[in-house]
Amino acid sequence: MHPALLKSLEKTNSEYSAPYGFDVYSKSAKAKLREACGDPEADVFFLAGGTQTNSIAIASLLKPWQGVVSAESGHINVHEAGAVEYTGHKVISLPEHDGKLEPKELEDLLKAFHADDTREHMVEPGLVYISFPSELGTLYSAKELKDIYAICQKYGIKLFVDGARLAYGLAADGNDITLKYLAEHCDAFYIGGTKCGAICGEALVFPRKGAPERFFTRIKQHGALLAKGRLVALQFDALFTDGLYLQIGRHGNELAMRLQKAFSDAGIAIGKPSSTNQQFIILSKQQKAALEKHAFFEKWCPIDENHYLCRFVTSWSTTTSDIDKLENILKAL
Repeated sequence: MHPALLKSLEKTNSEYSAPYGFDVYSKSAKAKLREACGDPEADVFFLAGGTQTNSIAIASLLKPWQGVVSAESGHINVHEAGAVEYTGHKVISLPEHDGKLEPKELEDLLKAFHADDTREHMVEPGLVYISFPSELGTLYSAKELKDIYAICQKYGIKLFVDGARLAYGLAADGNDITLKYLAEHCDAFYIGGTKCGAICGEALVFPRKGAPERFFTRIKQHGALLAKGRLVALQFDALFTDGLYLQIGRHGNELAMRLQKAFSDAGIAIGKPSSTNQQFIILSKQQKAALEKHAFFEKWCPIDENHYLCRFVTSWSTTTSDIDKLENILKAL
């Protein structure tokens, strides 16, 4: 947990406040988020975690007979244990291209559905899900986001953006999407806190007063309403004070680039190029076993009998000393 966020919790710990997010700190945090998004009419809700946010938002945005379109590699399709399906909605997958949906393939899917005379027997695509950054650490361009949103509007469906790692996407070199631009080009998105210095928490935003009817009640129905609602709000109030959120993103990205270079300089292949805090490295079984003695990382997937794609992730708490140590370890492999 980032010290500034911990300090905000400690400072207010002895105070009493209204429950369920009706406290002064929740109001303050929502005001700061609306200002950052350039949307004074945005509906903002605080939730505890990413999977919870995805499943509740998607279930609330869809009608009972609808499903959500995602890239094959999308988080909701691969790493959420069927949380969306558990709410009764199918995940309709499309091929991924560096972790992203391709606008033309999305339009082809929607066009084919509406041209099918038997569509009454089918799950209707009612929502498109993308994440920024993607599951593979890649970024949509402003044009790609605009094109996808235009297709959604053309076919009368919603666009939802998973922002669990949003700080790292916004702060990445080459990114041309701002928080305001994002709010203008989707129907719902969330600003990730858990992976960006918060002990827990995501801020779900529905631009232009677009929250589904009685969304507060829907949160409660899913068992996700925190009585001590200020827990998450206080953290976001701190994250959106003096530019801390983007500072965290820049720091994580800068050290991720150093991490990437350390592997490259050691002659170890980069599996999936990324400009954000997730780095995907190809390790042999021997390299993986040797490195596991010194560092914690994730075996993402096997490439062949002797190689794995492994994920390394930096954050606000990663230090230059950590990268220095890694460089020395890699030299000794």
